Amino acid sequence: MAALPEGTPCWADAMFPDVEAAKGFYGELMGWTYDEGSEEFVNYTQARSDGKRVAAVVPQMPGMDSPAAWNLYFATTDAAATAAKIRENDGTLMMEPTQVGDFGTMVTAQDPSGVVFSVWQPLSHKGFEKTGEPGSFAWAEVTTRDAAKADAFFTTVFPFEVQKMKHETVDFHVWNIDGRPVAGRMRMTDDFLPDFPPYVNVYFAVADCDAAIATVDKLGGRVHFGPTDSPFGRMATVADQQGAVFSVIDLQTTKGEMPEVS
Repeated sequence: MAALPEGTPCWADAMFPDVEAAKGFYGELMGWTYDEGSEEFVNYTQARSDGKRVAAVVPQMPGMDSPAAWNLYFATTDAAATAAKIRENDGTLMMEPTQVGDFGTMVTAQDPSGVVFSVWQPLSHKGFEKTGEPGSFAWAEVTTRDAAKADAFFTTVFPFEVQKMKHETVDFHVWNIDGRPVAGRMRMTDDFLPDFPPYVNVYFAVADCDAAIATVDKLGGRVHFGPTDSPFGRMATVADQQGAVFSVIDLQTTKGEMPEVS
């Protein structure tokens, strides 16, 4: 598998107070099956769709009280160099470059606007083995109130080519690499609760958005926004039963014209 271009979303995982409950939730919602957790790596458990790696769930470390949340990894060819860029651009390193067995090297950081994310330099673990199909990663958006800080930071740390969506009320940027859209930046509006933290909104593809929402509700999750139609697909932002926020999108059910960008 060829190395992904610098800055491409390449993996997603989440820590949960109750990892078995998380496995049950996403197993029913996404159809995921799971590898056996590795005790050497704190029971890090990889999820699969059609036998291909799509994400991972992991128990929270003893004493941690942070809420459950999805974390996105951006690809790099040099984790140490990316960590230096993060420092130089007013980011905060929450985990210095750390080699994880023979899988690769990771960095976890927070941008100046408060968004937590990770960086991954692969060795044997190249990241997603399936994307853009039901049960797998589809898209991601850095979602923040301080868009100016996020824009300056992410476009300096990673080689993103920026396109601004032309819209009267929505402040949204598309980040491209080599002309291909890989992620976006959304400015939070007053629709978000005041205490809702900035985050990376990870989208997982589903076959039917409305059916996915019904499953979220049945399993004790919550719908934060949607469902809504768009030229990109029918989507909704939800939380699992432990509060981890993410989005689901039916990429085949599209409506409307693609927005103009500049």
